[in-house]
Amino acid sequence: MQPFALNYARPAAELEVTAPYVYDSGLQLNVLRDGRIAASDHGLLRELGTTTSTAGSKTHFDD
Repeated sequence: MQPFALNYARPAAELEVTAPYVYDSGLQLNVLRDGRIAASDHGLLRELGTTTSTAGSKTHFDD
């Protein structure tokens, strides 16, 4: 017997997006190319909404 949800489940679409920030494992934060903390860039936050970390769980956000 196959669970009902498996008839409709689809993998999430992977988007090819280049973020203007990278994860710094030393600071454990996302940082911009110039070294500033990404979460402190108000223009970036207005544009993207959040700075999702690519390290570990995709549900954690920089505050």
